[in-house]
Amino acid sequence: MSHSITVEIDQGSGFCFGVTTAIKKAEEELAAGKKLYCLGDIVHNGMEVERLHERGLITINHEQLQELHDAKVLLRAHGEPPETYATAQHNHIEIIDATCPVVLALQRRIKKQYDSHPDAQIVIFGKNGHAEVLGLVGQTNGKAIVIEKFEDAAKLDFTHDIYLYSQTTKSLDEFHRIIDYIQAHISKDATFRSFDTICRQVANRMPNIAAFASLHDVILFVSGKKSSNGKVLFSECRSVNPNSHLIESAEEIRMEWLEGVHTVGICGATSTPKWLMEECRDYIYNKVKGEH
Repeated sequence: MSHSITVEIDQGSGFCFGVTTAIKKAEEELAAGKKLYCLGDIVHNGMEVERLHERGLITINHEQLQELHDAKVLLRAHGEPPETYATAQHNHIEIIDATCPVVLALQRRIKKQYDSHPDAQIVIFGKNGHAEVLGLVGQTNGKAIVIEKFEDAAKLDFTHDIYLYSQTTKSLDEFHRIIDYIQAHISKDATFRSFDTICRQVANRMPNIAAFASLHDVILFVSGKKSSNGKVLFSECRSVNPNSHLIESAEEIRMEWLEGVHTVGICGATSTPKWLMEECRDYIYNKVKGEH
């Protein structure tokens, strides 16, 4: 493979604002030598979680939180339901709240809606069991209905009021299809209102990443397997450029993908650290240099 190859990292990829803030808060605490727990993986990226574990961050789950007393716990960008805060107060746990401001605003809107009209159907377009969605459903005493995909909208009761919200990282197109479907089926005696609560930092990545994918011979999309926004963005890349590969780290790069290739684009999810994309770029350059 003795030809020259150019590797470009997508400037629009990498941590979103909420994740950047959460990681900065964790690093500040750890740098001060304090013992810090994090409820759930701080970000859906194994490599970044590992890096922070090496600095002393301890990841715990909700069961472990129940047993924890007099400690410091970081809540990550995804947000948490009210019972987490209640547990923390009960167990004298100091909370460092890194809930993303976009998610926080959405939690408050849903809670306000639920408190003022508890009999209506509050519907959340999102992934069941996803951390952010659990925090949103928690604002409604567990009553909100979660729909994961367009087809699920048919299961709603169209004779009752519907208030529709979206997990912040879902696809705008699908959300609008769901809105159209409900509008077409809602009974004339029921109220239907939808609130576009999709984060623009994430939504704007779709057209941007598609444009980036079309500029290169091969695309390496770096993302953790758990990242839901990674899945969405990767399929967008692949629809524009069939030579797109999903990888978690540089070790997964297969040099045969790059045979006869002139330009490689490296991009990632809102949970993909910049250093990981840079590692992938350096890996390719070192391999190519080694073959000369």
